[in-house]
Amino acid sequence: MAQLRTRADAERRKTEVRGKILQLIGGLPERHGTPAVKTFGAVSADGFSVEKIAYESLPGFWVTANVYVPSSGSGPFPAVVIAPGHGAGGKTEDWSWGGNLARNGIIALAYDPLGQGERLQYYDAAKKASAIGNPTGEHGEANIPVMLLGDDLARYMVNDAMRAVDYLVARKDVDGAHIGAFGCSGGGTATAYFAALDNRVKAAASACYITSFQELLNSPTGVQDAEQTIPHFIERGLDFGDWVELFAPKPYAIVSTTNDMFPFEGARQTFEEAKRVFSLYGAEDRIQWITGPGGHGNLTPIAPAILTFFTRNLKGAGDATYTPLRPEHPTDMICTPTGQVATSIGGETVYSLNRKRAESLIPTPAKVTAGDIRMLTGAEAEPGAKPSDEAPGALTMPETRGLKPAVLMLRSTPKAMDQLMQSGQMVLVIDARPTPPGTESIKSPYLGGFNLLSLRAFLAGKTLVGIRVDDAIRAMDWLCARQDVDKSAITIYGEGALGLVALHTAVLDSRIGRVIMENTLASYRMIVDQPVHRNVSEVVIPGVLRKYDVGDLLLATAPRHVTVINPRDALGDPVSPDEFRKALKLGASDRIQVLAR
Repeated sequence: MAQLRTRADAERRKTEVRGKILQLIGGLPERHGTPAVKTFGAVSADGFSVEKIAYESLPGFWVTANVYVPSSGSGPFPAVVIAPGHGAGGKTEDWSWGGNLARNGIIALAYDPLGQGERLQYYDAAKKASAIGNPTGEHGEANIPVMLLGDDLARYMVNDAMRAVDYLVARKDVDGAHIGAFGCSGGGTATAYFAALDNRVKAAASACYITSFQELLNSPTGVQDAEQTIPHFIERGLDFGDWVELFAPKPYAIVSTTNDMFPFEGARQTFEEAKRVFSLYGAEDRIQWITGPGGHGNLTPIAPAILTFFTRNLKGAGDATYTPLRPEHPTDMICTPTGQVATSIGGETVYSLNRKRAESLIPTPAKVTAGDIRMLTGAEAEPGAKPSDEAPGALTMPETRGLKPAVLMLRSTPKAMDQLMQSGQMVLVIDARPTPPGTESIKSPYLGGFNLLSLRAFLAGKTLVGIRVDDAIRAMDWLCARQDVDKSAITIYGEGALGLVALHTAVLDSRIGRVIMENTLASYRMIVDQPVHRNVSEVVIPGVLRKYDVGDLLLATAPRHVTVINPRDALGDPVSPDEFRKALKLGASDRIQVLAR
């Protein structure tokens, strides 16, 4: 950033950053005209009315929303898109913001983010709730198959907000030249993203989100949600400030609370950096840092300042007034008859949209290269490096003399360990990092304990698979340096998620003569094709299906032997040997043995 000295420098940087972000999220879907709209009536309140609608973000992909309209004034009015936080209620939690904006002469549209409110992506009609869990669980579950295609859930979330603007600017009572964006927490994330990428937004306030990755990753909380951890974001030289600076020189408010889980110090650093960029436009007065006391989401003490930011920058008016509001009947804010798009309107979900997208993106068949594996997994270790003098794990020796066949086990599995020892093999057991799983709260039982660890690795261009492949190759270096190892008879064994680590390692390291995989995911494509997946976070490799799948890796190990024991689908259920061979298009091959036990 120190190299930015002129407005032209800042503009070049913005072009570069925008291009990087769009590439990382998989681009944005094409938008065509005004979205189709369904109306579900309206309710009246003191000083405003609330229209209940659903608009079509993508064909068949419906977004429920409340539109707050001033009761007085002739219009057309400025408008603000409100992105709710990660609460289960979605838009229903923004009545006070919508009502106060409308009372101050601004139309407000609060929509349900996917996975929240009336837009549960994994709705269980019997439970009348999400089958996955809370909103961050829904986001994480939806994002994994999306990431496998090299996309990010953010592309769908940004598009939802952009289509809200498409809807608003088509209304006769909206002044389309004065559109704002606001949100707190997860809504602060959505606001930062969408405002940076939609030039029609003229004023934006992101609350309880903007900080710096340096501060966030060193905080007790760290990153918390799928769309907040775009793969390769940090690796490509991006940070929170880039979202803010893409908006320059238009009015922007970073809104922070002193004890937020998004560190206050990081917000200060980003504000100072952004202020310098805004100054290159002669617009340092258009970047504000609105701060207040308390923890995450405690905006009531600073609500008047936030409202005033919008009345001044969208209306040219003076200070705004704010009164905490609650709906008389909260159910009046629900749009659809059943309270869920899934059972009232139906249509697409992120799962169904992504599955259709996969048909045009996944190459068949694919030839795997070492370069592809290293690029996608972030693995760096090269076979043959000088090994450490210290053993990388626990070594168990048979009593036989002379050269011994060896097995590299990527984690201790007692039953398999006993079988290998009885066959007279030397066994080296390593605990591939990271282990044990992270201690943070599990967002959903379906995501498992490795979810947040994998998301953090993605930010830096790493994957758990790649980190573990590096450990396995270094263990191979140590094993091959021993004089008592038969280097023509080395097997690598991985159980569960580590089976795919073993397979990737074998493709990169020709010293491995045989691979044994047990209880391992049969195919990445199954995660895309099955509506729900369970505990696959450890094996996720963003963009993998654009280059290869498990079957391609198996073919790339030729002429070495591979034994696949009890392959599993995306839910962890057994896949029969015949189903496995058919799904992976392996045909008949004595080299690849598939067993069911």
